Amino acid sequence: MERDNDSAFSHHTVEDIGICLGQAIKKAIGDKKGINRYGSSRIPTDESLALVDLSVSNRSFLVFNVEMPSTLAGEFETELTEEFFLAVAHNSGITMHINLEYGRNTHHINEAIFVAFGDALKKAIRITGDVISSTKGTLSL
Repeated sequence: MERDNDSAFSHHTVEDIGICLGQAIKKAIGDKKGINRYGSSRIPTDESLALVDLSVSNRSFLVFNVEMPSTLAGEFETELTEEFFLAVAHNSGITMHINLEYGRNTHHINEAIFVAFGDALKKAIRITGDVISSTKGTLSL
């Protein structure tokens, strides 16, 4: 029974961290004026290759095409990776597509995903001009 309690605690902790990170990203980006808006990254970590594509558009969405070969990476429940990114997406207003091309080691898969997310986000929020990157001239708030 203790494992169930640990699992619920882990789930809510990981989800809460995703919520806080998503809100912080949204606040830091502000009105999105001048940002590149789109970011993509392919990151290899040993035998794993993860791809992350982002659109900072204030339209929250997550596509998560990842199969974890194990339910645990150390003591981390690997199903929580998707829950984390779902919370980040919903609270930041970012559309995310996270895809695993291949991988066998659950730790390396997670590592590649998180690094690819950070790299794609860095590219998406890079200042490239002084206007909002939209044919409508605005991104939903």
